[in-house]
Amino acid sequence: MKQSASSSSSIEPIQAQNRLRKAPESRICSRCSSLLSLTSGSRYSLDSSGGFFRVPLTPENLPPILCKLCLDEVPAAFVVRIIQCECAFCLKCMKAYVEFEISQGAYDISCPDAQCSSQGVLQQDEIRRLGGNELLEKHQKYRLNREVELDKNRTWCPRAGCETVCRLCPAQPCSPQCVLCPTCSTDFCSNCKLEWHEGASCEEHGKRLAKEGKSVPDVGIPFDSDLIKCCPMCGVPIEKDEGCAQMMCKRCKHVFCWYCLASLDDDFLLRHYDKGPCKNKLGHSRASVIWHRTQVIGIFAGFGILLLVASPLLLLAAPCIVCCKCRICNAGTTGSTKLNSDEDTQDDT
Repeated sequence: MKQSASSSSSIEPIQAQNRLRKAPESRICSRCSSLLSLTSGSRYSLDSSGGFFRVPLTPENLPPILCKLCLDEVPAAFVVRIIQCECAFCLKCMKAYVEFEISQGAYDISCPDAQCSSQGVLQQDEIRRLGGNELLEKHQKYRLNREVELDKNRTWCPRAGCETVCRLCPAQPCSPQCVLCPTCSTDFCSNCKLEWHEGASCEEHGKRLAKEGKSVPDVGIPFDSDLIKCCPMCGVPIEKDEGCAQMMCKRCKHVFCWYCLASLDDDFLLRHYDKGPCKNKLGHSRASVIWHRTQVIGIFAGFGILLLVASPLLLLAAPCIVCCKCRICNAGTTGSTKLNSDEDTQDDT
């Protein structure tokens, strides 16, 4: 009993403690710890007084962006964003895209994303940053050529080495007229680009030159017929530096033979090079020609088989489609008749 008395006297009374005040300074609630654990890349952070201040975003702090061309995640520092549509692509893909479009003679370099709703077009400064001054000058030259081709009141001087744009008379832009180049003082026809032929049509003048044996006129581009030939459809000069004999004009999309200028628009199997003066002059091996013909025949055969298989299905489905349409029409007619009868009943009452 004494021991119990002594033990009871040694126990101190329980006192209420404020745990929030007595808690050590290292213990912080989860909300405060989440606020203090803001990374340096966040847009907001905490200052010494406990308030927020805005942290400027830099390309190093931004997350990587998915390029829609190469499908790779690229750091924001190596991303190009088009000004007009705000679409973002990696720098490497955009450089290759701009170089390809300029090499193809594109008038406008649009956004490479086919699903872009804005369809933004790259500006001159963007092209210069991606391709350099040399590609920009090439692109501007292509644009000027295209603008002159579409303008009925302007034309190029055909004199070799003279790159002057000459003005035509706006009163008769479609009819042949004599044009005087202000740079080289050359008189030429606005239609055939040959020396001016007073009182004769372009066809008559060409026949007269052929009879006289003047294959290369005094006015025009002096070129070797083995290296440069004119398109038989639109007449634009085409230079062949490599490749096969099947040529396609970039201007009018006409397909023709390089040697005899015969049309190949409907010659899918390239039978033109099986006989005649152009036999075996295509420039491809016999195996590649046979493989090409096999692919073409396979495509046509596939469409034929698909049509043959789908024809019975269409015949079976046709009555169902007709019945459905008749039901819809009958439902509409019944509804309109009922509505008219209700209106007549209301009028009688």
